[in-house]
Amino acid sequence: MVLAMVGFGLEDAFFKSATGSGGITPGLGTVQFGLTALLICAVLTRAKGLPLWHPAFVKRGLLIRTAFEICGRLFFALSLAYTPLSTTTAILQATPLVVMGGAALILRETIGPRRWTAMAIGFAGVLLILRPSPDGIEANAIFALLGMIGFAGRDLATRTSPPEVHGMQLGLLGFAVVTFAGLVILAFEPGLPQVPTGTAALKILGTALCGVWGYTALTTAMRTGEVSAVAPFRYSRLLVGLILAMTIFGERPDMLTLVGSAIIVLSGIYILLPARWRRLRR
Repeated sequence: MVLAMVGFGLEDAFFKSATGSGGITPGLGTVQFGLTALLICAVLTRAKGLPLWHPAFVKRGLLIRTAFEICGRLFFALSLAYTPLSTTTAILQATPLVVMGGAALILRETIGPRRWTAMAIGFAGVLLILRPSPDGIEANAIFALLGMIGFAGRDLATRTSPPEVHGMQLGLLGFAVVTFAGLVILAFEPGLPQVPTGTAALKILGTALCGVWGYTALTTAMRTGEVSAVAPFRYSRLLVGLILAMTIFGERPDMLTLVGSAIIVLSGIYILLPARWRRLRR
């Protein structure tokens, strides 16, 4: 899971750079990212001797996973383009809280009162970052919130995906979804798509390579081990995201964002401690 978060953090930075000063729109960037990663996954899948199509792609479980992934990719791409990377990454840290709650309600995993309390405290950290007011929540922050919900649903659905579908085949399906989400964004963008600059194209290639890396590691993580124990390691993405936001984009998160981020991470660490203590006592 930590390797997945490093890969996704670099993917976010490449994509934000390409759709910022790189001269490519979020829709076109998402389409190119999806197609490039899809090609990479196809080559790797065939190298393993696996077919590019699996009948389970159209079964109920993977269709639900696909729907959540469309939501996650669509809104997260918009968030990366229009919201500071530090804010987007911080809001995304609520994903493990939603995954753990879903693991209890849907997968029937046992989560005690201490974990539920920690999850509630973690969501308080999310509210500090969102800062809802009588006028509502800042519009662009909603993109990150909806993207987070989509990714949490995808992670839970990955856990219940058919074991006969290889992780690389899931990657094929996932990046096909990325391409579709990009086409949806592109349809609402004004004007005709422009040919990206060479620099932007290289950044999208970097996005795709890091995306394949992160996606493969995430699928492995979510299909092994207890979801409620594996999911909190997603918090490592916050550290990666903040470092990249400050060093590459010159962002300086304000105190409420940092405090909210710390609350989210500390609640996740607390959730891990009881299980670790039980193992040590044995």
